[in-house]
Amino acid sequence: MVGLTYRIATILTTTPAPLRLKKKEARRLRAGHDWVFSNEVDTAQTPLNGYEPGQDVEVLDDAGKFLGYGYVNPHSLICARLMSRNPAYPITESLLVHRLKVALSLRDRLFDHPYYRLAYGESDGLPGVIIDRFGDVYVLQLTTAGMERRRQALLNAMVKVLKPTTVILRNDTAVRALEGLDSYVDVAIGQAPDQLNVIENHARFHADPMGGQKTGWFYDHRLNRARMTHFVKGRRVLDVFSYLGAWGIPAALAGASEVLCVDESETALAGLEVNAKLNDVSDRMSAIQGNAFDVLKQLRESRQRFDVIILDPPAFIRRKKDVEKGTEAYRHLNQMAIQLLERDGILVSASCSYHLERQTLKTLLGKTARHLDRDLTILEQGHQGPDHPVHPAIAETEYLKAFTCRVLPRS
Repeated sequence: MVGLTYRIATILTTTPAPLRLKKKEARRLRAGHDWVFSNEVDTAQTPLNGYEPGQDVEVLDDAGKFLGYGYVNPHSLICARLMSRNPAYPITESLLVHRLKVALSLRDRLFDHPYYRLAYGESDGLPGVIIDRFGDVYVLQLTTAGMERRRQALLNAMVKVLKPTTVILRNDTAVRALEGLDSYVDVAIGQAPDQLNVIENHARFHADPMGGQKTGWFYDHRLNRARMTHFVKGRRVLDVFSYLGAWGIPAALAGASEVLCVDESETALAGLEVNAKLNDVSDRMSAIQGNAFDVLKQLRESRQRFDVIILDPPAFIRRKKDVEKGTEAYRHLNQMAIQLLERDGILVSASCSYHLERQTLKTLLGKTARHLDRDLTILEQGHQGPDHPVHPAIAETEYLKAFTCRVLPRS
């Protein structure tokens, strides 16, 4: 199946086909958004069934005025994505080279070490493309038919700009199914290393390049994890949904007296143990494998207390229809955590659910504390790091939120 996908990826349309929008449907694109929805297309003049998935298109308004170059997928709700608004610059390998150079120049200014998200989709002018960097090893994720179709051109551009020793394709994300794409993991360039090396916030980590979650690491919380270290010296810390220790190990390095990590994955906790040894903090770290809600209940029943609790769960809300159920899960999780805090405790509560608004989480934290007869104040508010830049016209590029809270008995 990978071979078939590769052959499709090397066949590129050189002349963009026109894709015309209905009247008044160009306003969002002119405001800066890059997506075209299927119900915005004038299908009488440009029927969607006349396009191949991933085909280059020239997006036009109802009067035929040029809006931009993009690619189309007639089988997706988001049926087209713009990549260039300059009529002189269609989607070519040269454009991909330019986009990568611009993305790289930002990261070179931001980071002392080559460990970061190099390309973040629309925010870097590369819709459907995620690239995480681990030194000279790059993990590439393509989420749209348009980018799968030009996979080889993107790999060529990466070779020109980045000179990678290895490029791993982690095309196993569930969102690819919405584009009618297969799921696979492969090595496009070089050989996959036994482990990915990560340097973040003065800590070192090993991650699994082929079987780890997402691309193997989560760079988005880098700044929030750095700020967390100011609150943990001499404190007992509980790190829930710990994965490989991206929060817990920096806490131990910052002087936490004890760090207890909780994760449901046996593989993740095995990686945590390796990373604890790598950073010489094994003597202050322990772990419990199990469902987070079950473990928090057990800790409460055994009258455990912690000075600092970190909650960095996976997305409980993946679709709009999950908002009510997911919001209740966040409320229940934070309630259980507050019940485990010492009288003057710190709660770090995060969410990566795009559909959970920042204000909703903030309000939820306050109401939950009041329900438990506690006073909660927010000390810091966090967001995704600068290697996950937010496009001001594309709300979907902003998803991460984090609150560092002080929780006291009500006075």
